[in-house]
Amino acid sequence: MSVLEEMRIRSLGVIDDAVVELSPGFTAVTGETGAGKTMVVTSLALLLGGRADPALVRIGAKAAVVEGRLSLAPGAPAALRAEEAGAELDDGALLVSRTVSAEGRSRAHLGGRSVPVGVLAELADDLVAVHGQTDQQGLLRPARQRGALDRYAGDAVSVPLEKYLAAYRRLRAVATELDELTTRARERAQEADLLRFGLGEIAAVEPVAGEDAELAAEAERLGNAEALASAASVAHAALAGVPEDPEAVDATTLVGAAGRALEAVRAHDPALGALAERMGEISILLADVAGELAGYADDLEADPLRLAAVEERRAALTALTRKYGEDAAAVLAWAQASAARLTELEGDDDRIGELEAERDTLRGELSGLAQALTDARTEAAERFAAAVTAELASLAMPHARVSFAIGQVEVDPAAADGIEVGGRTVAYGPHGADEVELLLAPHPGAPPRPIARGASGGELSRVMLAVEVVFAGSDPVPTYLFDEVDAGVGGKAAVEVGRRLAELAKSAQVVVVTHLPQVAAFADRQLLVEKTNDGTVTRSGVTVLEGEERVRELSRMLAGQADSSSARAHAEELLAAARGEA
Repeated sequence: MSVLEEMRIRSLGVIDDAVVELSPGFTAVTGETGAGKTMVVTSLALLLGGRADPALVRIGAKAAVVEGRLSLAPGAPAALRAEEAGAELDDGALLVSRTVSAEGRSRAHLGGRSVPVGVLAELADDLVAVHGQTDQQGLLRPARQRGALDRYAGDAVSVPLEKYLAAYRRLRAVATELDELTTRARERAQEADLLRFGLGEIAAVEPVAGEDAELAAEAERLGNAEALASAASVAHAALAGVPEDPEAVDATTLVGAAGRALEAVRAHDPALGALAERMGEISILLADVAGELAGYADDLEADPLRLAAVEERRAALTALTRKYGEDAAAVLAWAQASAARLTELEGDDDRIGELEAERDTLRGELSGLAQALTDARTEAAERFAAAVTAELASLAMPHARVSFAIGQVEVDPAAADGIEVGGRTVAYGPHGADEVELLLAPHPGAPPRPIARGASGGELSRVMLAVEVVFAGSDPVPTYLFDEVDAGVGGKAAVEVGRRLAELAKSAQVVVVTHLPQVAAFADRQLLVEKTNDGTVTRSGVTVLEGEERVRELSRMLAGQADSSSARAHAEELLAAARGEA
């Protein structure tokens, strides 16, 4: 079994430096009021990822530190989660630490590895159930009561609830989309008109990707046709000569003469032979360029009509690029995307019909699942209430009766947030249509009332303990920590609380912070928290009580005087009775 073996607490509240040694079974933590017993609960809460309050750091200290050692069973969920987080286990032992600085910064370490505080909280779900006065207040909330009932019911509720939640989320998404489609009809119609207009303009021009760049180049050429033809003619004459002037010297003639001169003597020097070959290549290249220049000059003619047509086409493309993209390709991309969007907008009416049909189907599915949840909760409520009632009989409330009120809130049949359950239209939410409330009839003849109004402080403590004992049989955790859960309880009821905690400790580790000697007497181990003369709790301030020391502490708790002979006799009687019933 997984257990919490030890905690070391430094600079937390009144505690300077103390070690709390725990063991399996039932451990009671006692001490004078203000001695720091509650700091034990606070320390464990920090180890389990609880909220860090810098006000808890001792004045003058830089930080409060809580370290704990947990013994985890092989293959336990907490051990697997710790290993996933990178923690190292030492022969099944897991070291956990939490540091809270006076400035409010918080750090957590798990098995020697720094981890987010949230990882500690994840481990807590599988390791420890903490109960204190604030938890009692939480039990008063109907949502917590419904969660408790669902947890007790197990798969009978969790399986249909998982299906219900999936359908519920889908229905919320469908309803949101429907609302958007119906409330923004005008905006969508205006958007569709703008898209149709733009697509019409583009269709009228029929642009081609890259066309605008080609037209720009053509316009530049046609606009400068005379200058280009003149330049080509002059260049051709320089290369190939002028037929009308046979004596004019041209580049082709000069290069040819140079090549022939080298060719004549190349046999005498290989170097000149190589140059002669290069001169031949130059001569061929010049002839080619001269031919192309002649053709270019012959083909190039000024064409005012073609130039006008090019400029007109360019103007049409420019009108499109000003609105729909930086070039023809971008305009075409806009057209493609807009056509798809227009198809989507024009299909909204069909989409609305599809969504309405899906909404109705989902509501029908939710109705069936909600009814299944109601049936499962009703069946589990009867078992849960009977089990808690039986536990209350063991806690000196033999005539008390616990029950659940499970109902729904009816709404108008036309309401959008209603589904049909049991022939009625009722409101629904993410957990179904049920409103669950725990009722208590403390004695015969008393009407069942919500525990918030029908239970005293002591009765509420015992109801919560009874609920936890019932849970221990169906959904146990290794360790239970109760912080003065016996508040408002005394006499015979206190004895019964101690007896029930001892019974719970047979299957789990139970740690109880208590001021009642009747409860502490049933503990397998009793820890005393006491201050030194300067008002602090040191390492030696948390001690394990054995024999005479335990009798003295129980005497103090009974009569306020550790050496009272009558109190000592009563303390010894309590211990003997508790051991005889163990």
